[in-house]
Amino acid sequence: MYRIVQADKDAYITNKIISNTLRATDSNAGQAGTIDIFKLYDENTFSGENAPIELSRGLLHFDLQEISSSFAAGEFDINSPNFSCSLYLHDVYGGQTTPSNFTLVVYPLSKSFDEGTGRDVIRFEDIDVVNFITASTLGTPVTWSMTGANSGGSLSQYDVDYFTQGDLNDGKGTVSFQSSQIFQSGQEDLSVDVTKIVSGVIAGLLPDSGFRLSFTSSQEDDQKTRFVKRFASRNTTNTAKRPKLIVSYDDSISDQTQIFEFNTSGSIFLNSYTRGVPANLLTGSSLNSLTGNNCVIVKLQSGSLERVFSGSQYSIGSVYTTGLYKSSFLVNSFDADIFPYITGNNPGSLIFGIKWLSPDQTVQYATGSLVVKFRETTYFSQTPERYFVNITNMRYSYKNDEKFRFRLFIENLNKAIVTVKTPLENTGVIVKECYYRVRDFESDDVIIPFHDPGTLVSNDSSSHYFDFFMSSLPKGRTYTFDFKIVNKGQEIVINDVAAKFRVE
Repeated sequence: MYRIVQADKDAYITNKIISNTLRATDSNAGQAGTIDIFKLYDENTFSGENAPIELSRGLLHFDLQEISSSFAAGEFDINSPNFSCSLYLHDVYGGQTTPSNFTLVVYPLSKSFDEGTGRDVIRFEDIDVVNFITASTLGTPVTWSMTGANSGGSLSQYDVDYFTQGDLNDGKGTVSFQSSQIFQSGQEDLSVDVTKIVSGVIAGLLPDSGFRLSFTSSQEDDQKTRFVKRFASRNTTNTAKRPKLIVSYDDSISDQTQIFEFNTSGSIFLNSYTRGVPANLLTGSSLNSLTGNNCVIVKLQSGSLERVFSGSQYSIGSVYTTGLYKSSFLVNSFDADIFPYITGNNPGSLIFGIKWLSPDQTVQYATGSLVVKFRETTYFSQTPERYFVNITNMRYSYKNDEKFRFRLFIENLNKAIVTVKTPLENTGVIVKECYYRVRDFESDDVIIPFHDPGTLVSNDSSSHYFDFFMSSLPKGRTYTFDFKIVNKGQEIVINDVAAKFRVE
């Protein structure tokens, strides 16, 4: 899963000197089209200060409610190495002076902030919160512990503006919350890993207050001017350039029923429903649910050949999925009872009957068949496969709050054509790796790139599918999907697969 969470508030705060007479510490730039990060050293005069320093810091917040709900529903595990979160800001370069060779750091805020309504970024005359002194006005004004949201400390401290480190109860002890990026030319986009911060918020160990963005403390204090690094804010007119929190995790499922091979471990799945609703399998007079690990038996039979494997309730991390079971196993073609049978008949495959059974094998839940094939071998050839991909259930438009499951039909155009006299259904093929990306149909900008494992497509026993959150895409735009298939060491990209769709 690859999800883009849009910023629901952002701003930058500053103590810039105006007309050499006052500092704009009570000004607000919450509705500005950019987030400006700058530092001025001895560029202006100010009464009572020798070589004054003027600077700004950025503040951003993202609504994590949907992500937290998905975590509670067991869709991902925050402790998995496949779970990642990145803060992404787009550079805005309009010919202005830009600093180079600097570092920006990101920390989690300890205090919530109000965005405010200020727009004036020339004279900073719009007075509102958030500003250099005040974070919010929730009932009574909440001021920063140190002006400029500049009091940092550990998670155990209370009167700080941002957290620098803490223990997230993940067995790693005290860890740093800092994320940083070096900017060499000064025109790069910002892309920093904030997985630890988001994981802490989802787990309820960090407050959901947002992020603080600034130069490093040493660069803020040195005797050098850095003016101005500019990022697009959530109020920019170009919706594709607005701040993003990119959340990626591996929720893909691959059922190898159609592509099971000898001597390679594969997985098969079983769904269980009660009146159309997922429900766990039951056994015994007490109707006990079959849950957890090794709770079912999978038996393969072909003539006198028999293999018995265990199966478990499917889980992501420690959260089990109701009504879904998985069995992973390997069939060894060199086993003493299988090898003579295969070599003697040379069938190219072996068909097993499948039974899903209770742990004591007294209750049968489902039957089917499994064709186990030999690995594909060919004379040396580097000719790429040709694939046709189609989304079979595409609609013209979707609501911004929809989660939609797209289903794919994939056909290998290089497959041998066999002539038959009876009707033959073209069911397509199952491929091991297929990824999607999303492009803006009008601008051709890639909104969601091919990403492993975030955009990895799942498959059941019949076809491919993937779930997609429309909230990842800006409203009012038209989009299209592309796909990438990885096969035999080659990457095949298929563009403009389906009709365009719009997010309303």
